[in-house]
Amino acid sequence: MKKAISFLILVSFMAAGVCYAGADKIGFIDIKNVLASSEAGKAATLGLKKFVEDKKAQIQEKETILQNMKDDLEKQKAVITEGAYKEKELAYQKEYKDYKRFIEDANEEMRVREQKLSQKLVPEVFKIANSIGKKEGYACILDVSTNGLVFYSQANDITQKVVEEYNKEYKSRK
Repeated sequence: MKKAISFLILVSFMAAGVCYAGADKIGFIDIKNVLASSEAGKAATLGLKKFVEDKKAQIQEKETILQNMKDDLEKQKAVITEGAYKEKELAYQKEYKDYKRFIEDANEEMRVREQKLSQKLVPEVFKIANSIGKKEGYACILDVSTNGLVFYSQANDITQKVVEEYNKEYKSRK
């Protein structure tokens, strides 16, 4: 595992060196900033914000119900039978579990919606970055928010060399 990580670090430095050595210009973009600042990103996140606000209102409502149940349970503890108290306590615990499940489901749905937005918008941003890179003569364009390479000059592509060297190393370990 350490060899694989060391190899990946070495390849990263080699790729950066190739970009630097053959480049008049290296560009950088911040995808997260583009998504937050662009009109398309703002429009897409508007629906996401509405979803969050709706879920917050529902969570607040459930919290109020839980608090009322707990208060009633505490008030009635001394005046109801032990069996009735346990029954009410079980109802409270069930409601609390439903509340926790609701929050988990809302968080998961939020994550899925964010992921879908990214899957839709990020390729569009990459396409634009590629166009700018080609038009303005960049050797490569790096995304500073994810450390991902967005555009690179085909003349500086060392993928095949890396594959060949990696294959040699792999065969020598067998």
